[in-house]
Amino acid sequence: MKWALHDGWVMTHRELAHLARQPAALILTLLFPVLLVVMFAFVLGGGMTVEGGGDYREYLLPGMFAMTMMFGVESTFQAIATDLNRGVTDRFRSLPMSPAGQVLGRNLADLITSALGLLVMVGCGLAVGWRWHNGLAGALAAVGLLLLLRFAVLWIGVYLGLLSRNPNLLMAVQILVWPIAFLSSALASPADMPSWLGALSAWNPLSATADATRALFGNPGEGQIWKAVAWPLVLVAVFFPLSIRQYRRLSR
Repeated sequence: MKWALHDGWVMTHRELAHLARQPAALILTLLFPVLLVVMFAFVLGGGMTVEGGGDYREYLLPGMFAMTMMFGVESTFQAIATDLNRGVTDRFRSLPMSPAGQVLGRNLADLITSALGLLVMVGCGLAVGWRWHNGLAGALAAVGLLLLLRFAVLWIGVYLGLLSRNPNLLMAVQILVWPIAFLSSALASPADMPSWLGALSAWNPLSATADATRALFGNPGEGQIWKAVAWPLVLVAVFFPLSIRQYRRLSR
């Protein structure tokens, strides 16, 4: 474990160095969530209502935070698949390093970038009128749940990148991610959906995190925190070992 963590941290520095040399890509990554907030809060949110009453923007923003955490799959997939396609991963595998080092480093680097993006989104939310009402401790707990979801989702991106080995399949991953993101309680309550669609939305891990963060922020909506903890842990328990196993099988 100590070996894996050390090598993972070295690889994290590699990924962050790439970002430092490509500031335009980092800026675009941070501005994309702002665009989503403005579009949904001002363009589409004017005609939306919240079940039981309340300001739609306060219902929307926690859902937007959670939805942005889900979008990490694509960038992680593309980075892992690109390294494989260019032979970079083969060079790492020839070195005396932990099999978990490269994938763990990529995950940690994306998690750090995600934290910056979440900070930008919180600032944008405050600018458009969103507020948290349960104190700083509740807000920090909500941020912790959001980053936990991000950490779990990134392992899905790692596994898919190792499995496909082709960065050109990014569009296929996006086609899978966007319906899952929208088929949740991030933008609307499942109670307002057809019964079968609402049932699918209620079982979406994104819905669990969105609802729990609303409860912690004190925004409209109800959620159970244990679900927002359990779902990411289940995803990590499934996709982390799958990622390591797939990494070890790359030469076969």
